[in-house]
Amino acid sequence: MSEPAPRSVDPQGLLRQQVRWRLLETVFWLAVLIPFFATPTYLVLCSQIAIAALFALSLDLIVGYSGLVSLGHAVFFGFGAYTAGLLSAKLGWNEPITGLLAAGFASMLLGLLTSIIVVRISHFALIMVTLGLCLLMFELANQAHDLTGGDDGLQGISISPVLGYFNFDLYGYTAFGYSLAVLFICFLIIRRVINSPFGLSLRGIRENPRRMPAIGSPMRGRLRTVYVMSATFAGIAGGLLAQTTEFVALDALSFQRSAEVLVMLVLGGAGRLYGGLVGAIIFMVARDQLAGLNPQYWYFWLGLLLVLVIIFLPNGILGGIAHLVSRVRAKK
Repeated sequence: MSEPAPRSVDPQGLLRQQVRWRLLETVFWLAVLIPFFATPTYLVLCSQIAIAALFALSLDLIVGYSGLVSLGHAVFFGFGAYTAGLLSAKLGWNEPITGLLAAGFASMLLGLLTSIIVVRISHFALIMVTLGLCLLMFELANQAHDLTGGDDGLQGISISPVLGYFNFDLYGYTAFGYSLAVLFICFLIIRRVINSPFGLSLRGIRENPRRMPAIGSPMRGRLRTVYVMSATFAGIAGGLLAQTTEFVALDALSFQRSAEVLVMLVLGGAGRLYGGLVGAIIFMVARDQLAGLNPQYWYFWLGLLLVLVIIFLPNGILGGIAHLVSRVRAKK
């Protein structure tokens, strides 16, 4: 008796299935509106979480879906922040949406320039190069005191009302609504990208970078494309920070900023669409609460949280939940 022929896989059908909205996704995005009504005193923190989530999403494009490891992603975040800040402080351009687009465009150009080097190397050398680029830009911004403010930060930023109607208020209503709207729009774009044939090829490159060129996939071209996209979204996140706080500190380009966003991604689960969002929420809330409880040693407790997640949930919180769900379904 002959064995049944293996079932063929329809990549287009699989992608169409993945791009459909699920109930949990709708619930998640409705839940993020709760702070408007339940915790209005924490809206400033919520706007920072939305910015951090967008930054984590941008990093996930290259780390989780493409296999490129970066320890200097803050170079694009900070470049976008300084672009948006300088447009207002030095040129008097205070319109928020066009300023945000300019921040993303500037980071896109920087990503396009640096991608020439980044896609040609891998592993340990890639980590060192991305870290070196971040340290280089940090020192350049520090030395250009007349332009960036150096250690004192870039001040004098003033942003006009969003769409001409919504002023940035002290309580953070506009900042959170604006940041959340930008996050959601960028999320929709990223969601569509990763659930496309292009996104599928990126996962193929991540899993087997030697085989993909053999089947005709232009690996370097695709890696450059996703790297530039990642830089663009990181620049938009940086521009959001500059506009909502009306200040740009030098640490926007720091190694610490790069390390923190990588921690967010590890906590939530790299290579999972909502991993960066969940990781940003957990990291930012934990940092806020731990810093309030123990201002001197809060880094210890944050480090302990990270160690426990890595030991018991090596694929992040969402990866652990997915593994648990699959085991429960297997027992039924």
